[in-house]
Amino acid sequence: MSILFSRQCEYALQAITYIAMKPARSATSIKELASTLEIPYHFLAKILQDLTLKGLLFSLKGPSGGFGLAKEPGSVTLLHVVKAIDGLDFANKCVMGFTQCDDSTPCAAHTHWKNLRQGIYAMLAKRNLSQVAREMKKTEYAKAHFFMTNNRTKTSDIRTH
Repeated sequence: MSILFSRQCEYALQAITYIAMKPARSATSIKELASTLEIPYHFLAKILQDLTLKGLLFSLKGPSGGFGLAKEPGSVTLLHVVKAIDGLDFANKCVMGFTQCDDSTPCAAHTHWKNLRQGIYAMLAKRNLSQVAREMKKTEYAKAHFFMTNNRTKTSDIRTH
C-alpha cells in the first residue's frame, strides 16, 4: 500500500487507467479487470460502483456489459480519481501523523513534506487519463501484463491516442 492513498484508491487508479486504454465508449467487464489487474472481484465491484456514482464511469448491465469512461479521457485527471475515492486529505495531512502540524507549528518533516505534497498534487491535477493511458502502453509492465495474446487483452483491444 502506498504512503499516500488507500488500497481502494490505488485499485481505482489502476482500473480507470486500464479502462482508458480501451476503445472509446466500450465497456470492460469486472471479470476482465479483476483478472488482468489481480484485484479481488467484489472489492473491485465496489470501487467501480463508487467511480460510477461520482460520474467518472458508466456501467452497462447484461452479458456484454461492464464499465467504461463516462467522460473523455483527456478531461479526467488523476486528481479527479483520487478525490472520488480518498478525498483530498493527503494534501493537508502530516507525513508523521501529527494532528497539530501546520505552518505555524511544524513538525521536523513539515517543510520537506509540504514541498513534496504540493508537487504530487500538481502532478495529479495535471496528468489526465489520456496521457496516462498512452504512457502506460509504452511501459514494460503493460507489455507483460496487459497485452497478452492468449486469453487476456489483445493489443488490438487497446485504445490508441
